[in-house]
Amino acid sequence: MIFKLPPNELIFPDPHMGEKDGLLAIGGDLSVERLLLAYSHGIFPWYSFQDSNIPLWYCPLQRFVIFPREIHISHSMRTLINQNVYHITINSDFDHVIENCSYNKGRNQAQGAWLGDDMKVAYKKLHQMGYATSIEVWNQQGSLVGGLYGVVLSKCFMGESMFSQEPNTSKLALIALAKYMQRTGGKMIDCQIPSAHLASMGGRTISYNKYMDILNRTE
Repeated sequence: MIFKLPPNELIFPDPHMGEKDGLLAIGGDLSVERLLLAYSHGIFPWYSFQDSNIPLWYCPLQRFVIFPREIHISHSMRTLINQNVYHITINSDFDHVIENCSYNKGRNQAQGAWLGDDMKVAYKKLHQMGYATSIEVWNQQGSLVGGLYGVVLSKCFMGESMFSQEPNTSKLALIALAKYMQRTGGKMIDCQIPSAHLASMGGRTISYNKYMDILNRTE
């Protein structure tokens, strides 16, 4: 069942009542308060901005995640890391990371593109308030060539998007994120959408109930 959210009330239905593909609700807005409530229940907005400005909210009951200590680093990636070709930073250029995630390789023109202006404004606000984080990858010429961003709650990272302008730079960003979370007690990277690429780096599926247990765990 797909629920229509009341416009003036911060509330979401039980995710177990959503559609098989995870679609749970429609409507509401992208305010900081609503986004934080959504992510605290494993819910995230995802909709084609070319087709509508009304948010759709998803909460798949099978969650694809990477646990930081399970990140798989291939031999070729270890070689690339050891070459010190790239410099990696955290939260040094969030705005340009999200803009690249939106426009890189013509993504914003593709059918179903979801990272439009409203979404970018919303996540930039989350970043300004300390709830969203970016990882940046810079080449030796000082250009931003890869990165990712996501929402951070309860020592969990809910990944939103990543980009590469040079080979393997999004992988470098993900590895750097996992290593940073290992050092700081991070619990889980939510990948949202399964892919062979992320599975090769240690991604696996857990239930929504286990996901919420991890998210709510106090350590």
